[in-house]
Amino acid sequence: MRATGFPRSPPEAVVRGYHVPMRVLTLALLLTACLPVSSGPEAVTVRVATFNVAMGLEQKGQMAAALASGEYTRLQQLAGILQRVRPDIVLLNEFDYDPSVDAAALLNDNYLSRAGEGQAPIRYQHSFRAPVNTGVDSGLDLDGDGKIGGPGDAWGYGQFPGQYGMLVLSRYPLDSDRVRTFREFRWAALPDAHRPRHPDGTTFHDDATWERLRLSSKSHWDLPLTIGTHRLHLLAHHPTPPVFDGPEDRNGRRNFDEIRFWLHYTDPAGAEFLVDDAGSAGGIGSGSAFVIAGDFNADPEDGDAVPGAVGQLLEAGWIDARCVAVSAGGAEAAQLQGGVNQNHRGDPSADTSDFNDKYTGNLRLDYLLPAAGLKVLSCGVFWPPSGGDGRELIDVSDHRLVWIDIAL
Repeated sequence: MRATGFPRSPPEAVVRGYHVPMRVLTLALLLTACLPVSSGPEAVTVRVATFNVAMGLEQKGQMAAALASGEYTRLQQLAGILQRVRPDIVLLNEFDYDPSVDAAALLNDNYLSRAGEGQAPIRYQHSFRAPVNTGVDSGLDLDGDGKIGGPGDAWGYGQFPGQYGMLVLSRYPLDSDRVRTFREFRWAALPDAHRPRHPDGTTFHDDATWERLRLSSKSHWDLPLTIGTHRLHLLAHHPTPPVFDGPEDRNGRRNFDEIRFWLHYTDPAGAEFLVDDAGSAGGIGSGSAFVIAGDFNADPEDGDAVPGAVGQLLEAGWIDARCVAVSAGGAEAAQLQGGVNQNHRGDPSADTSDFNDKYTGNLRLDYLLPAAGLKVLSCGVFWPPSGGDGRELIDVSDHRLVWIDIAL
């Protein structure tokens, strides 16, 4: 039974796809048996989405002005997509954080609540935002250029604090007392951290700098949501892209470990070395219902990520990665654009980003990975083919919205 609220149907040009790694199937089935299952009138269907909206704007204050105007084209396009897909919970990556304005309220009032092209308005009563590491000066030479200051020496690359931030919108309330953030968690505190090294084996950062480096390029959030009698944790992040560095591969290694953070955090065995920004230690807890969401900046088959980066989560027995979100538009784009897409090994229908076809091509970078034991009904990518409804909206970003329907 679908939860009451937004009237909706699966977006055009999205289909369901499953791939079951045999080495994780047995453990996944065992975990399924251990989790409580609701049925009948108590069952609730929830649509969760993640979308890198590519609105890390060039200057501080631009996002606030765009939200207030009600006329910013790209926010109108975002509204059109959300009105079509109608997620109950959505993570927006690369949405600038500005503490001087209530971004969720302005987005609701000036964009989402306005009907467009036959689409019903929507409104999210709950939201979450918090500071991120991007643009926050570290006072250290992190990029190794011999100078201190500038976007490359921020804890996360950015021209100003809050650039490339995150915003979560939800129909359901958040348990604010149990929200956990890990923005200040040190990279060196992660066991077996992939410390950047020069080709000759020497370390890229001196020991004093390495001991202070933060793992998250933005942040890692654990947001508990109350959905009727159920509790669902949205685990939100946006790792750094594994490029824009040198032979030391400091961004690729950081990307790998930012993803690995969730492997430890969701491990049923626990992880007492993970200490949040409030000083509390430990992982999410065995048996918790969760969805890991975000732009991971890592494709399982193609691109520049460290091999196995996203595979850490896709192959974990306590995570259900069987529903591979796909679209007709992604397959069409790879065929029409050609270039390096012709040499990619991954299924183009599972792509979630559209990049330069001479150098990068289209990649699967955005994911929604639920806990094993949650009932997954369907999933998809909002990437309509030529002539499809909403096709004119997708150039709002070089990424595409990904959604998943789960039953609690």
